[in-house]
Amino acid sequence: MKPNLPYSLMMALALLSGSASAADLRIYPSFSEVRETVKATGTTLGVNLPQEAWNSVIPGSLDLDGVAFSSAVQKQEANWLTSLEGKPVFLRTGDKIETVTLIRARDLLIKDAQGRYRNVPYSDLSFTDLPPLNPQSPTQTLTYTVPSGATGTLSYLTRAVTWSPRFTLKASSAGAQLSALADIRNGTELPYNVQNTELYAGDVEVQDGQPMPAPMMRAAEVSATSADFAAPKINTVGELRGLTRYDLSAPFTLPASSMVTLPFLTPKLTSFERFVGLTFFFNTQPNKGTMNRFYRFKADERLPSGSLTVREDGRIVGQTTIPETGKGADVEFSLGNDPDVRYTRSVETQNQQKDSKGNVTRTTYRVTYAFESSKDRVIRAEVTERAGGRRIIIDSAPAVQNQGVANLRVDVPANGKASKSFVLVIDNS
Repeated sequence: MKPNLPYSLMMALALLSGSASAADLRIYPSFSEVRETVKATGTTLGVNLPQEAWNSVIPGSLDLDGVAFSSAVQKQEANWLTSLEGKPVFLRTGDKIETVTLIRARDLLIKDAQGRYRNVPYSDLSFTDLPPLNPQSPTQTLTYTVPSGATGTLSYLTRAVTWSPRFTLKASSAGAQLSALADIRNGTELPYNVQNTELYAGDVEVQDGQPMPAPMMRAAEVSATSADFAAPKINTVGELRGLTRYDLSAPFTLPASSMVTLPFLTPKLTSFERFVGLTFFFNTQPNKGTMNRFYRFKADERLPSGSLTVREDGRIVGQTTIPETGKGADVEFSLGNDPDVRYTRSVETQNQQKDSKGNVTRTTYRVTYAFESSKDRVIRAEVTERAGGRRIIIDSAPAVQNQGVANLRVDVPANGKASKSFVLVIDNS
């Protein structure tokens, strides 16, 4: 049974002519929900998808909202070339073009005028009719049996359309600014004319068996300043059960195999710090080395997870990825080694207590960090050291169970030295 398609869905249009029709997209970091209003004038409603696009649809996610359909049949249809089997086509051989018969579309087996069979490349064939996109690819059809004239919303989840933010932190002696762009990717050969777009940031899991590979982008990036592109703005809507929702202010076109980039957030930084840092796990051996370059800032709005490029005085000094962060929470990251600031760590055992069998049950240590800087400005050094044991006491703080954390901060003078110590008690009695 062939589907009655009085209403041409966007997928059929994209397959046949490369054009796109209206749809709504709800785009998440690793998948999207595609929604389109559909109306049947008969009792069947069909959806056609190229096999490549179908492979990105999350199994079991196709649905028809608002219509009480009586059945839905999924079927793989042959590719366009199959319809030409047994018919004449044109073959280019060198400078000559001859008429041949297409015998088998699957492996492009032809029969020439001399009655000989051979396989030929698709690029050497030509046709009297305009081929569709992906003429060698099969299609998947889904046919719904519905009440006559029924109207509903076709929806499905796809791994082929995703989005991600990318941040830029521009720092100088005058301070720092944070901005972001949103990259919206379409990894299929299906274009979308998007009427309503929602972007969601946060951790959303869908059950689809094995994860789909990330789509490969074959088209050039489409910027928001293209001459034929009316760039919408991205507006923050608010929180939805732990997710952050953003809406686009206007419709836009998401071409096939493309990435559309739009200006995103420009949050204000309520604090910004540069420092050198180190994280260490307690042991009694002396250590020395160089510190790492750290940044820390707070923003006045919630930040989605994304890549971050840091520029100092316009020059790139590193890239990293920041996690999703709440409004006013610390964003802290390291960009690698700073050879200008060195440290030496020493441990002194100050006291030990033993039980009646001679086993050490309680030990008091003094841990000292000495810093030396060759920078021409003051730099703050921060050290986090973790120690494990039944009961941990750091300096005069109350005892904690299993693990204690010592946090040291000291300003190291320009071309100078500084040191900081803490007393650690490990009590295993």
